[in-house]
Amino acid sequence: MYVGKTVFAQLMDFIPQLVFRAAVRHHKGNRGVRTFTCWQQFLSLVFAHLTARESLRDIESCLRSRGKLLYHSGITGYVSRSTLADANEHRPWQIYQELGLELISIARKLYHDHQTVQGELQSTVYAFDSTNIELCLTLFPWAHASVYQKTSAGVKMHTLLDVRSQLPVVIHVTAANVSDMTMLDALMLEPGAYYIVDRGYTDFTRLRRIDLAGAFFVIRARDNLRFHRVYSRPVDKTTGVRADQEIVLDVALSRQHYPDRLRRIRYFDQEHNRTLIFLTNNFLLDAYTIAELYRSRWKVELFFRWVKQHLGIKSFYGTSPNAVKTQLWIAISTYVLVAIVKKELKCVDLSLYTILQVLSISLFDKTPLNQLLANASMQFQEQVPSNQLKLFTF
Repeated sequence: MYVGKTVFAQLMDFIPQLVFRAAVRHHKGNRGVRTFTCWQQFLSLVFAHLTARESLRDIESCLRSRGKLLYHSGITGYVSRSTLADANEHRPWQIYQELGLELISIARKLYHDHQTVQGELQSTVYAFDSTNIELCLTLFPWAHASVYQKTSAGVKMHTLLDVRSQLPVVIHVTAANVSDMTMLDALMLEPGAYYIVDRGYTDFTRLRRIDLAGAFFVIRARDNLRFHRVYSRPVDKTTGVRADQEIVLDVALSRQHYPDRLRRIRYFDQEHNRTLIFLTNNFLLDAYTIAELYRSRWKVELFFRWVKQHLGIKSFYGTSPNAVKTQLWIAISTYVLVAIVKKELKCVDLSLYTILQVLSISLFDKTPLNQLLANASMQFQEQVPSNQLKLFTF
């Protein structure tokens, strides 16, 4: 029988310890701390995300029930909910942000050859969007949704997703009353990359900034866009493309902010029986590829759905901005950690959801992690019929 590390301890071996310790030193996270360090806080919250714990009392009860197995998993001593609440309140959330960004960097290198719908396209494709997480205004008075909704509260998670690896690259957590368009200004634009955004981000000053940076954008056009056609390109209507035009904006202020030509593509989506109109500053790709690029924006919506459903960010363990951001960044780190484990252990037959479910009931088993997932992969292949659709393919 294997008598080595627990599954949870093996999972934590994938965490870059040097980066974590450097972040703790830089932000003085362990200043004045005697026993419950930032590492203990991180382990406790990762456990909570992997096992879908809903409260501090829930975390405390479950951890204490494991007895001596906690020590073998790296969690020294009992975890008190008051101690954990105090840590969430005062330990700088930037520590876990730096760790999360480092994990994202590691994962992107592992997934650099991941295939996407863009096929031969070599440039990086990003999808940018935000999601709202509703909160109770009485408990979170700092998180106003807007000046028009005085009885509700929430936070926004603005995310730049690398479509190829399906991993977040940039995440900004703000109050829900922060405008989505202003967060475009915080992006460090990459020349040659493609930025896919929904029509809610229509702002020609900011789109011009993307163009001047040598990058490309694809955005849905608003219904009230005023323009005149300069040139029409021939199209292959069998692909769903109905029109491919070069246009100039008519509204004086819009034309002042974006004086150059834009490319307007009208595409009929036969699957959903609707017509979509896209704007882009790329004049080289064929119109169908532009439409497919915009279709890939849906992956950021899938990412939001996956995190909300499977990493327990519907309920929070603290009410301060620091506690909320700490929990969100550790949730993101957990998501990326599972993605790293999937790639490192070559679990090509298992989705992230399946791996998460296996880990949730096996954290304190003393089974080699690769063997645990290999067994799960074999059982999954035997039990799932050949015509069963996969919800997650990454």
